[in-house]
Amino acid sequence: MTGLGAVPTSPEPEIRAEVGPTKRPSKILRWLSGGATDYDLTAWLFLKGLALVYFAAFLSLAGQIDGLAGSGGILPFRDLLQRVLAEEGRVAWVDLPTLFWFDSSDVALQGAAIAGAVLSILLLLGWGRRRPILILLFVLYLSLYQAGQVFMNFQWDYLLLESGFLAIFLANAPTRLLVFLFHWLLFRLRFLSGFSKLASGDPSWRHLTTLRYYFETQPLPHVGSWYAHQLPDWLLRAGTGYTLFVELVVPFFIFLPRPFRIFAAVTTIVMQLLILATSNHNFINLLTLLLCLFLLDDRIVGRFVPRRVREWRAGMAAVPPPGTGVAVATAASAALILAVSLAMMFPMLTGRPLPHALEGLASIGPRFGIGNSYHVFPNMQTERQELQIAGSYDGLHWERYVFRYKPGALDQAPAFIVPHQPRLDWMMWFVPTQQMSVAYWFPDFLQALAQNRPAVTHLLAYNPFEGKAPPRYLQVLAYRYRFTTAPERSRSGNWWKAEYLGEFPYVAPRRP
Repeated sequence: MTGLGAVPTSPEPEIRAEVGPTKRPSKILRWLSGGATDYDLTAWLFLKGLALVYFAAFLSLAGQIDGLAGSGGILPFRDLLQRVLAEEGRVAWVDLPTLFWFDSSDVALQGAAIAGAVLSILLLLGWGRRRPILILLFVLYLSLYQAGQVFMNFQWDYLLLESGFLAIFLANAPTRLLVFLFHWLLFRLRFLSGFSKLASGDPSWRHLTTLRYYFETQPLPHVGSWYAHQLPDWLLRAGTGYTLFVELVVPFFIFLPRPFRIFAAVTTIVMQLLILATSNHNFINLLTLLLCLFLLDDRIVGRFVPRRVREWRAGMAAVPPPGTGVAVATAASAALILAVSLAMMFPMLTGRPLPHALEGLASIGPRFGIGNSYHVFPNMQTERQELQIAGSYDGLHWERYVFRYKPGALDQAPAFIVPHQPRLDWMMWFVPTQQMSVAYWFPDFLQALAQNRPAVTHLLAYNPFEGKAPPRYLQVLAYRYRFTTAPERSRSGNWWKAEYLGEFPYVAPRRP
């Protein structure tokens, strides 16, 4: 016997030479598409966690999408669709893949967000067929991602889309190839975030001083940020060093034997918990924690799952392995994700532009939410500028608008809002840079306030002109905000101190 199973043995060397090469690829394919039996419980738990993240993301958008992209919103999506259609004709849907080509009304936008939240609950409870639900969740979030435009162009949106796309194949039992794809996603998220910090040339990362500023200058701090800002400098430097170690070194452990993967999971989990304790970053840290499950396996995950749940899972019918069609689709998706992600990484890692022939391949990532590159906080802001907007009927007496979560009143404690992301409050953080690429929407926002549009003013905590005539004048004032020290807060009760800079935009832009 030659070990080739049903293939008959033959003494002739030329026949042996033919059999070897034809069987080897099929063995590799069979191994990759084979079941990863150590990840059955892990995959089940991941899908439950993903359902919760999807629910939080859709529910958060349901209360905002009308004001961001509705007909009376800041950037009406219907207008963008009409422009793209006029410029590109029938192929416009390729550059802008979204269900809203069929209907971009306010009802459709709100309905998509609500439908996504409902489907998330069905996935969580295990009602209905998993794969169709997962496909719908991905398509709905991709559609809303396109509709939100600059308000949805964030790392966590990419991460949820790619995680959701891979999860479609978890409707069957997990395979080795699928587990690898989750590893590859987590590796890119962590390593590229670290690499971008050094590649940016930012001195605060090189000199380990980043955490002197981060807690105070991040987009939406919470109370834990104030306390972390009071820590001694040596501990803040150590925390910066730990961040670089976890993002630059630890990601390579993902592809090493089990003890190294466990170490990568533990150090990454500790980092995510520390970020949650000191920052509001919506659902990205929760999603990163879920991805860490695939660095573990059922032997470890099972220790943290109640015994009753383990027994219930063991008594259920086994999830069938993927059929030939699903296996081929998984392999094709893996090839596409690897090709797109490597194309996206090339300019970042080499500092050279992507060859022209590969530009089309790289564009698939941002369009369809797969294969993206990641770069969380490559540059650190060293000061915080806050903009306060006020309206007036006569130009003499001014009344201020109040945002829901961004710093305003000095004595108001910064709120913990994870996993919610207030998209308008978050984007206000970019406006002081005065870079049109990220602040081009701000004049449209002011125009909406000048017209007292309900969909937009609903995004605020307080509209001084609610139920009244719109203001005749608007002003935007810039302030430098800093956390108070512990003694200052003890005396005044304030969390912040503010220094007036002038009328925006006639102030120095915030850099970076």
